Amino acid sequence: MPTRREPTARQMRLGIELRRLRDAAGLKATEAAALLGVSSVQISQIESGISGVSEKRLRLLAAHYACTDDAFIDALVTMASDRTRGWWEEYRGLLPTSFLDLSELDHFATHRWDVSFLHIPGLFQTEQYARGILGHRVPELPDDELELRVRHRMQRKVIIEGPAPIPYVAVIHEAALRIRVGTRAATRTQLARVLEFSEADHITVRVIPFDLDEFTGADSTMVYAGGAVPKLDTVVRDAPHGTAFIDSEAQLGRFRTLFRRMEDASLDPEQSRDFIDRLAKEL
Repeated sequence: MPTRREPTARQMRLGIELRRLRDAAGLKATEAAALLGVSSVQISQIESGISGVSEKRLRLLAAHYACTDDAFIDALVTMASDRTRGWWEEYRGLLPTSFLDLSELDHFATHRWDVSFLHIPGLFQTEQYARGILGHRVPELPDDELELRVRHRMQRKVIIEGPAPIPYVAVIHEAALRIRVGTRAATRTQLARVLEFSEADHITVRVIPFDLDEFTGADSTMVYAGGAVPKLDTVVRDAPHGTAFIDSEAQLGRFRTLFRRMEDASLDPEQSRDFIDRLAKEL
């Protein structure tokens, strides 16, 4: 297969999982290469996402690595054979690659959990709110790039507003609900939008109030995207160097635990709706 100049995060994830299987089997790249009749350079390219891999070769490698998890192997085959060019491709070359990777992750997610402490989750944001958040960065974005980013953020909502919405749980701290990104009227409109989303059957909104005793989870902000199988879940977090995609099994387990703790600390969905409604009426 031809090499790729810039593999997507999903393509790199496939390569990472194949390398993990090989490492777990205690095999060298040269041994995997000999099995396929290719060079170790090509194995390296497959494991870095630079080169694709056919279903036949992937299943051969999985069998050689003694992987018996059929659901996992099938999910990897789907990742290897899927040629989807989604709506986000119109932004390639116009926005940072991480924006496109996030949209691709959304598209293939089976469910999503968000925990947010300072801002309304992106999937709930109004255009005005998103413009305020995205326009705050330093150095300031040119108007045309700012509008591209706002439009891209609005299109990402397809996973909860489109024809095939996925289950979505958003745990939002009271701070994020109270911080006014824009005017009082804009904040009221934003809260009304969150309430509207909370009425959907596939969406759950939970609020963590300020007056919760012994709360120490303010560092638990996350976007958690479910994969075809739990091993292919992904956590997304903002990092000093940009967007970080976390996918090791140990770390995924840690974030699942953190998310459950945030759920346990929050108000139930009905109480949360009442809470947000009261805040909106105070404005």
